[in-house]
Amino acid sequence: MSASYGERPGGRVAYEVHGAGPLVVLSHGMGENRGSFRHLVPLLVAAGYRVAAVDVRGHGESSAGWPTYAPAEVGGDLLAVVRALGGAPAVLVGSSSSAAAVVFAAADAPELVAGIVQIGAFVDRAKPNPVMRLAQAVVLRSPRLFGRFHRTLFPVTRPTDDAAHRRALVANLREPGRMAAVRGVVAPAEPHWTARTAEVRQPVLVLMGARDPDFPDPGAEARAARRLFATAEARMIAESGHYPHADQPERTAEQLTAFLAVVTGA
Repeated sequence: MSASYGERPGGRVAYEVHGAGPLVVLSHGMGENRGSFRHLVPLLVAAGYRVAAVDVRGHGESSAGWPTYAPAEVGGDLLAVVRALGGAPAVLVGSSSSAAAVVFAAADAPELVAGIVQIGAFVDRAKPNPVMRLAQAVVLRSPRLFGRFHRTLFPVTRPTDDAAHRRALVANLREPGRMAAVRGVVAPAEPHWTARTAEVRQPVLVLMGARDPDFPDPGAEARAARRLFATAEARMIAESGHYPHADQPERTAEQLTAFLAVVTGA
């Protein structure tokens, strides 16, 4: 299906919509694109939801060269999609770096957001050691090395089309401005999303792959995120890495649809 586009200050945001019912907006992590949710979208549509998968600014088919990639601005992009689709209040799902964006969106426009889901959220702001910082700097400037890094995010199982998806992902990242966007979405920005959680009154679901390689203790990270919100629950996806919606879509959909049924009343 071809993308729709929404104009925003500084560029345009691409998104793809499927299904009918209460609106769910999906937002991917750094370096990915809306194809990250290719196995989850059909399951949510079959469960009776209208699903919009967004290309985060600078990624996928969204334009490159934005003045900022701060999570607060990405959250504004998600709200713009909700407004364009007339789907308020919607449930916003953010993966990895986008898990910060959905918090800003919920705090900034509670009338547009029924609930949020954080997948693989980063709570700790501790800086990596100098060796790790150097490695990150190299990876975040090379589409080829980013592709190799991306492969490590699936330590247990991979989607059957994983290799093809990664080739397309790397090809997209070779376009001018794309790696700058990758660096932009993970660049330090203030306020940190954890400073806004007290303003989030909507229900929150924290999902984490039990084998997520980005965290020494994924369960502890999920519980830390949950404790930041007034109303939240944390669920672990067994045998899953950093992208449970890709490597365990059925299990992820089971947790999501249970949450959505309560939040939307569908």
